[in-house]
Amino acid sequence: MIARKASRSSGISRTGQRQQSEVSHLAYRQRTRDLRNATEGARPLWLRILQFPLIRIVVLAPVLFVLMGISNGFWGGQFADRPLLAIGSAAVMAALAIVVYVTFVRFVERRPVSELARAPLARELGGGLLGGAGLYTLCVLILMVLGVYRVDGINPFLLILPSIAMAISSSVFEELLHRGVIFRNLEELAGSWIALLVSALIFGLRHLGNPEGTLIGALAITVEAGLLLAALFILTRRLWLSIGFHMGWNFVQSGIYSGSVSGAFEQPGLSKSTLEGPEFLTGGSFGMEGSVVAFGLCTLAGLVALHRAARRGNLVPWTFKLR
Repeated sequence: MIARKASRSSGISRTGQRQQSEVSHLAYRQRTRDLRNATEGARPLWLRILQFPLIRIVVLAPVLFVLMGISNGFWGGQFADRPLLAIGSAAVMAALAIVVYVTFVRFVERRPVSELARAPLARELGGGLLGGAGLYTLCVLILMVLGVYRVDGINPFLLILPSIAMAISSSVFEELLHRGVIFRNLEELAGSWIALLVSALIFGLRHLGNPEGTLIGALAITVEAGLLLAALFILTRRLWLSIGFHMGWNFVQSGIYSGSVSGAFEQPGLSKSTLEGPEFLTGGSFGMEGSVVAFGLCTLAGLVALHRAARRGNLVPWTFKLR
């Protein structure tokens, strides 16, 4: 009985701490807005133009897109046959992208970069890695039960290395671009729901242009990944969880289970595997992300994360205004 009371007291304490943290976060955001509004008249016209959310997207998104193309050229081209150099180049370019993002936010938006706060980095990045790897593995297990996926053997361990480079580059660049730049700025302009819809559509359209991209695959990833990854950002108000989830998913998809990643990257990983059956189960040339199994599980996970974010009060209502 004493232990039970102590546990209940501890639970209340943890709940109180979490609520206090959320209130502090919201209060901090309000103070930041108040400070920005108070100093608006002192800002030069060019800076006020640059600070408008749509202008921020137009300026920063192309820069990150170009850096992503350079990174892909290194790890997927010049160093494709030297996997350790590929991993190193992907990590360096990802770090450069983060530096560019942080610099832009500090000098243009003039605020602390709370979405890349260092304190929760290890916890949220690690949790995301486990979550992404675990959810993709669950998809594989379901397809194995359905007789669609089978493992025929094991490949040399070193075959996982190219997938590490791919996962680092794709997760960091795409989360900075789609959640850090597009979603966050649209949310500031028009609220969470509009930002979620538009950023998910852009995310899906980008994947339609992949070498093996399909309309069904692009539509599926618009909903499942566009929803889930944005919901993870809304839930924490940081990018580390969505980066980790994206990285873990992409890595095991290719590096462990030898699957096609969004119709853009496919090569043997650790497992000698066969994925065959109806396209609505396999995802076809797009990969398992086009499967109804991945669609259902990821959409469900996204809705759960979004519900939790709403309960924390992290959804921003419709707030469109020109300023």
